Amino acid sequence: MFEVKVRDYLFIAHSLKDQYFGKAQNVHGVTYIIDLIISSDNINDKNVVIDIEKATNILKEVLSKYNYKNLDEIEEFKNILTTTEFMAKVIVDEFTNHLNKLENNIANIISIKAILNESHIASASYTKKF
Repeated sequence: MFEVKVRDYLFIAHSLKDQYFGKAQNVHGVTYIIDLIISSDNINDKNVVIDIEKATNILKEVLSKYNYKNLDEIEEFKNILTTTEFMAKVIVDEFTNHLNKLENNIANIISIKAILNESHIASASYTKKF
């Protein structure tokens, strides 16, 4: 299997308004280091899974919607627990939507995975399989 990994960051604030989350019920900041991994069993006619610059630019565009924002104030997230796992899925889904608009031949891609690293000891991820 072939994999391409691109990395970026995301600075957000949010609160997880449920007793389950203890102190995280309060508004707090999070710095995510995001690894996005695009996998394929094959490479395309250009001998790549995806152009790395294109993948980097799409990820940056997806993240710009949320960077330096309080997720509690974004309409699409009203009354939603914006956990790290939830945000990993949001990022993969939006990346996939952007990629589908730009790329005619993504048939070789078998999965896209986002790993959101909160610190050197904690991360969460989501993988979308095709």
